[in-house]
Amino acid sequence: MGKPVDIAIIVVYLIAMLAFGFWGKTRTKDSADFLVAGRRLGPALYTGTMAAVVLGGASTVGGVGLGYEYGISGMWLVVAIAVGLLLLSLLFAGAIQRLKVYTVAQMLRLRYGVDATAASGLVMVAYTLMLSVTSTIAYATVFNVLFGTSRTVSVIIGGVVVMLYSSIGGMWSITLTDMVQFILKTIGIFCLLLPFTWTEAGGLDGIRERANDSIFDFGAIGTQTIITFFVVYSFGMLIGQDIWQRVFTARTPAVAKWGGTAAAVYCLFYGVAGALIGAAASTFLTDVEVSDDVYAQIAETILPVGISGLVLAAAVAAMMSTASGALIATATVARTDVKPLLLRLVGRREDEAPDADRDVHSDRLYVVVLGIAVIVIAALLNDVVAALTIAYDILVGGLLVAILGGFLWRRATGAGALWSMAAGTVTTLTTMVVVGDVLANEPIYFGLAASVIAYVVGSLSSKPTEAAVLDGWTSRLAGREATVPNPL
Repeated sequence: MGKPVDIAIIVVYLIAMLAFGFWGKTRTKDSADFLVAGRRLGPALYTGTMAAVVLGGASTVGGVGLGYEYGISGMWLVVAIAVGLLLLSLLFAGAIQRLKVYTVAQMLRLRYGVDATAASGLVMVAYTLMLSVTSTIAYATVFNVLFGTSRTVSVIIGGVVVMLYSSIGGMWSITLTDMVQFILKTIGIFCLLLPFTWTEAGGLDGIRERANDSIFDFGAIGTQTIITFFVVYSFGMLIGQDIWQRVFTARTPAVAKWGGTAAAVYCLFYGVAGALIGAAASTFLTDVEVSDDVYAQIAETILPVGISGLVLAAAVAAMMSTASGALIATATVARTDVKPLLLRLVGRREDEAPDADRDVHSDRLYVVVLGIAVIVIAALLNDVVAALTIAYDILVGGLLVAILGGFLWRRATGAGALWSMAAGTVTTLTTMVVVGDVLANEPIYFGLAASVIAYVVGSLSSKPTEAAVLDGWTSRLAGREATVPNPL
């Protein structure tokens, strides 16, 4: 059981999240408000919410743990995320914002004019759902310690809070809560943990006395591991629905570009700070068996009462921001892409209203149902790292080439995109089976290679994309409404 003051701080934080959920509801008038905050976030809100969603438990608790194990080299996971966000913001975010779509699958249909690309929504739902589940499990572990509750009760407490504030006001609620979470993370990492741990360790000189120079070796974590971080996380940043949905919220292409760039720079400093905190902690916390426990151990051992509560709240904030972002992304893809696809498979037509007339109550229902699903899965499973890795590998191996290729290569066709998605997905899964380890690096490498080859061969061996489709695509990229009926 945690200290009463720390418990009180976390309880106040959870109540505040619900309050911001109701505040967000006052700004939610239609489906566009619910799913993408009306596409009107300015630089400050956009930067904060983007940084909040990409910096989750793996970046915060995990980043400190990697710093504890590998010193400054523990920063590479978060640096890879920062680089991916930077590339997305500088190269693609402006174009993505101008498309005025809701999902990645809609972008694929708009670019290639092929409805079959909606199958990508199945992969995206699996990825975002498991992302929300892993975040839920992560913050539930904090509640276990603080409240002394069982794992299942902890999952329900946190999961219900996230589900409620996400469903009440949608993206507006999530944006407002993300800003609070962004502020908490900033204070927790930069203003509290970093100075307290470095003071406890005796500063730079003290760390050098107690630890060898390898703690400042940038390559200590291993070259292969660093490469894998960039392949999986940097590429994942480029195409994840949870990230794209934040891009859709930007008021203008310039906000998407430069707000995202500012968030990427923030992430870079965040990664370095986390690694330095872990490195300093390794000099005075010498008996921690699980590196992910280092964050909480610091809060319990060296921080004064109250401050430790704020630091733990920062960890919960990091996990909840990712969980809520992934949850609304799952709901968006499920309703926009997966439901029509399943209806077509059983021979029924989608009788959905146009995007502008979508019922916000239906969107809210999807969030509630999927939020309950997240709670149930998180309560039943102890470790979903393997499941998340499979989803991440399929996301990158199966979808990366078709998505980015649509922006970069005009000759690419719908046939090439479908061949690419199929070849990348099958090769990734097959390699996992052959290697016998879903956490191995080979599946993503072979999957990407097969996807590129299939994309090029399939595109060059099929008829070029119809001019009308390309004209509609070009018009959207230029920020104009399509001059021909668009395929959405």
